[in-house]
Amino acid sequence: MNAILGSLIVLGSVIGGFTLSNGQIAALFQPYELLVIGGSALGAFVIANPIRLVLSVLKGIPGLLAGAKYSRQSYLDVLGLLFTLFDKARRDGIMSIEGDIEAPETSAIFAKYPNILKDHHAVEFISDYLRLMIAGNINPFELDSLMSLELETHHGAAEEKVDALTRVADALPGFGIVAAVLGIVITMSSLGGPVEEIGHHVAAALVGTFLGILLAYGFVGPMSIAMEHKANEEAKFFEVIKTCLLASVQGYNPKMVVEFGRKAMPIHLRPGFAELEEHIKGSKA
Repeated sequence: MNAILGSLIVLGSVIGGFTLSNGQIAALFQPYELLVIGGSALGAFVIANPIRLVLSVLKGIPGLLAGAKYSRQSYLDVLGLLFTLFDKARRDGIMSIEGDIEAPETSAIFAKYPNILKDHHAVEFISDYLRLMIAGNINPFELDSLMSLELETHHGAAEEKVDALTRVADALPGFGIVAAVLGIVITMSSLGGPVEEIGHHVAAALVGTFLGILLAYGFVGPMSIAMEHKANEEAKFFEVIKTCLLASVQGYNPKMVVEFGRKAMPIHLRPGFAELEEHIKGSKA
């Protein structure tokens, strides 16, 4: 939603200001200039990056149109899930949750939290480390190091996409200059013709520079920043899961485990102690 709203504001401000200054909107419609700039930027992007990264960035762009992936309810759900698993393990033994983590899609506990179940990476992360805890003989410090390494690797992959998109944004003004130079070349070949035709070619060349700068700073650059926020948002969600798992392996009871997780939540999404307590009671029921 933010991406759509922001894009409308950018376009409205630029086109509105141009129109109110007695500019002709038709003069900004230069599809061939846009082809030169967009095509060149895409080609350079493909040259510079492995195809798996290119596809990953392209797949990630539509996700920017959606809102935040993790809401307050997402955090409450994951804390409720972890509490239920740890509570069952404390009452019936750690082996009692083996079936839940080996087949989360058929687990009655995971089924109570469908939004978490749809997050395959979160389910895999929880299941993998609970499996290690069931195996036993794992040191909390070793577990912390292993989880940190995995999260760092995952976050690094997200940052790789951000960096690739940022470089495209940095290159777009240059491709705008390329389009402008080509426009001037066309203008030079028209010298001696009607003044209106020369003026049209010069305007098209200048629009090339304008489009390169607008795309860089009005759209692609902000998209890379939005993608970075998405990556940081996901990293924080997994940090909460990590905190709970570490608290559990250190021997804290399930209520204390989820309290540790609550403290690790972003401040603007963090529920109060009483709200979390009520949610946990619902999970227990």
